[in-house]
Amino acid sequence: MANAASGIAVNDECKLKFLELKAKRNFRYIIFKIEEKQKEVQVEKVGEPAESHEDFAASLPDNECRYAVFDYDFVTAENCQKSRIFFIAWSPDTARVRTKMIYASSKDRFKRELDGIQVELQATDPTEMDLDVFKSRAN
Repeated sequence: MANAASGIAVNDECKLKFLELKAKRNFRYIIFKIEEKQKEVQVEKVGEPAESHEDFAASLPDNECRYAVFDYDFVTAENCQKSRIFFIAWSPDTARVRTKMIYASSKDRFKRELDGIQVELQATDPTEMDLDVFKSRAN
């Protein structure tokens, strides 16, 4: 079903891959891209469980918007192993204005399709989603 605000639909593969990340932990991260010609959000890349936050950050383009989810593992002050699923809206300052508008108007609808997001980040440059930001937002 297309989003009324932007006309962008969500490819079923997006939801299926997210469920795999959430339930089976088959992936560390998933990067999603809006294909303007097809007018839908599609899976662009998945990261293997062994990949790191650095691998994830390096996978985001410098001058194009993306959505992403990242399965962040951490240890609490009580020494408990935990995990949080982050949703990242990547919108670098150097991206085209039209593209930023499409991503911004489609974000909430797309996020609702991914049931189980625990933390949301909006990032316009890499420092806004570095590992320290993940650590501070995970608790």
